[in-house]
Amino acid sequence: MTDMNRTQAPESETQPPVQTRKPTRRGGGDPETRGRTTIADGVVEKIAGLAARDVLGVHAMGSGLSRTFGAVRERVPGQAKSVTRGVKAEVGEVQTAIDLEIVVDYGVSIGDVARVVRENVVSAVERMTGLEVVEVNIAVSDVKLPEEEEEEEEREPRIQ
Repeated sequence: MTDMNRTQAPESETQPPVQTRKPTRRGGGDPETRGRTTIADGVVEKIAGLAARDVLGVHAMGSGLSRTFGAVRERVPGQAKSVTRGVKAEVGEVQTAIDLEIVVDYGVSIGDVARVVRENVVSAVERMTGLEVVEVNIAVSDVKLPEEEEEEEEREPRIQ
């Protein structure tokens, strides 16, 4: 290619490179050590609860009693569904441990569901918080039978 084939923008259209000032360091510390970030247990519980509920075969979270109280609470206007039901997290400075209580659908492999829940929870919590998940303990408290769903639908009051 020759110089004649190249097109050049007129001087007025070219812009000088943007220059930024380098921040001056006072105290000479590493930016990583200029403060602390703490993550509340409830934050990890919400992330873990949502990640566990995303797994096919997880019918609900929590024990029967907590699900009953949660269902009553959710019917109160202005109350949101509790994503932390059935989830307990202990958060340290760099690590966290999570306990889950789940209800699985009848017919699914409990071992497979537990494995996928564990993988999903670890992935979501570590990606979003930067904490190392040292353990995810899963307690399967119930199996949801197809007949139980029909009975619940019959008991639900219908607003007309």
